[in-house]
Amino acid sequence: MSVTDPHRLYIQDVTMRDGMHALRHTMSLATVQAIASALDQTGVDALEVTHGDGLSGSSFNYGFGSCSDLEWIAAAADAVKTARVTVLLVPGIGLASDLVDAYAAGARSVRIATHCTEADVSRQHIVVARDLGYDTACFLMMSHMADPEQLLEQARLMESYGAECVYVVDSAGAMLPEDVDARVRALRQGLKPETEVGIHTHENLHHGIANAIAGVRAGAARVDGSLAGLGAGAGNAPIEAMIAVFDRMGIETGCDFVRLAAVADDVVRPLMDRPVRVDRESLMLGYAGVYSSFLRHAEKAAADHGVPAGEILVELGKRKMVGGQEDMIVDVALDLLKN
Repeated sequence: MSVTDPHRLYIQDVTMRDGMHALRHTMSLATVQAIASALDQTGVDALEVTHGDGLSGSSFNYGFGSCSDLEWIAAAADAVKTARVTVLLVPGIGLASDLVDAYAAGARSVRIATHCTEADVSRQHIVVARDLGYDTACFLMMSHMADPEQLLEQARLMESYGAECVYVVDSAGAMLPEDVDARVRALRQGLKPETEVGIHTHENLHHGIANAIAGVRAGAARVDGSLAGLGAGAGNAPIEAMIAVFDRMGIETGCDFVRLAAVADDVVRPLMDRPVRVDRESLMLGYAGVYSSFLRHAEKAAADHGVPAGEILVELGKRKMVGGQEDMIVDVALDLLKN
């Protein structure tokens, strides 16, 4: 629950991390400061800022960032008074040493993310994060690819390493509310009472907010969203609309949805070079169960090789490609072209 009130939800904004995918990781330091300052005044508990693929994600494979992670983190930390600055770390992309540098730059919360069946690779990073004093949560990405019992086994591993919260993460935006309910409920019932459960959703099937609600009803204490839905694929649950819905439901968040809506429209929407929305390609992500951040890579491969992006995404789904396999997108495009 919230660090200030244990009886209300903990609201985590991901505009400056998941949203980086939609902007090809090109957010300026001035924009980061403006968004961070505005979010801090809306009452969110935490705001995440790194390359879209987390610490050290800037690379040929994932896309180079316009600034370094440490520059983005320091800019956000300088702009906030109460909200926690959060970072993402994917073992194999980011290193444990990156956590030391990020903490020095001002980060105080981390989400350590693995594929939903590979929690065992997170141990070293969780231990380092806890030793440094981070609020330490974990992501089970592509959670739709594991049944509730399997997901609980993986969450228990993360808990045993020291995770304070484990998230059900619908990276593909492929789950329906009943899918979220089953997975969040399994974690909530199977983990220690003091270990929180979180929910991270995407809009690819237009269920981002509905799935966030399902997660909360099943016992999730932490909920992710982004301004104007800025994020990979069709985007994340739009935080301003999500908070408005929680207000209507009588669920305490401590956030001001009117201010959130103003920042979404005035600051974030003008940044979009491609509308973040449910359209033919982003819808295919959810339908085929494909990692949301593959969208912009698939569209580039489609333009480069003359193969429809939708066909590339469907084939990626058939091959069960997961986060970290972005280098296979061009291979798939060339295979389709050859055939």
